[in-house]
Amino acid sequence: MASRADVAVLYEHPEWQKPLFAALARRGVRYAAVDLKHAAFAADDAPLAPLYFNQASPSAYVRGNTRAVPYALAYLRALEIRGVRVLNGAAAFALELSKTAQAALLRTLEVPAPRTWTFNDVAALRERADEIPFPVLLKPEQGGSGARIVLLERFAELEELLATQPDYWQPDNLLLLQEYIPSDPARGIVRMEFLGGELLYAMRVISHGRFNLCPSPVCNPDDGSAAVCELPSEAPPVEFYAYREVPAQAVAWGKRIMAAGKLDVGGIEYLEAPDGSSTSTT
Repeated sequence: MASRADVAVLYEHPEWQKPLFAALARRGVRYAAVDLKHAAFAADDAPLAPLYFNQASPSAYVRGNTRAVPYALAYLRALEIRGVRVLNGAAAFALELSKTAQAALLRTLEVPAPRTWTFNDVAALRERADEIPFPVLLKPEQGGSGARIVLLERFAELEELLATQPDYWQPDNLLLLQEYIPSDPARGIVRMEFLGGELLYAMRVISHGRFNLCPSPVCNPDDGSAAVCELPSEAPPVEFYAYREVPAQAVAWGKRIMAAGKLDVGGIEYLEAPDGSSTSTT
């Protein structure tokens, strides 16, 4: 039976998808928009299209859409078991959901990256406090949009934060500490965007201390209006600049990460340490 669409797009954030949907419409591509926030499927449902594109975001929980993430993962796995082609499928999405897995992958690939400590109990982590080089970054295991990232100067700050704000354990009761790598704030980080295993373009990102580095237009309005999903901050808005002088080594590392992570489309960010070396941050 003929598919009802050429491609099915799985999404949770409607604003992020508008440029994609508009581009598909201009090109006459029939698409099915699958809203992961309100969904149901059966194992014997006919595929909506021969190709699915997963646009689910780990940060869904910061918008009150926590259920979209496990649903997306279950749906992707069911589709792939049945032989449906999926861009950024279950393996890629599972990697995106776990900063611990990302850290392990970078170590396996011998890509320079900060050390990390994953924990579900502060007392257990305290037993290893001597090996943690403060200051460090506190991050959720399921990251996204810079949510709940905090710079900690000492272990007591971690204990106080989690005692007074237990919601920091959301959404999956796993957190990690990541080694803080100093860098020049005026240079920011570099974000490389890959498509089909090749570098598409790169941006230099000046964050001014912010952790939400999403390059989506709706997160960085040109007219100065409030950004969608913006986390409270007194820092100036994040700045994005086209960057063409990406070192060949950084591109090579990015390609290895994309291939090993089974990522069809995605961004890899790195920062430049004071000694001039590059360190992958995602």
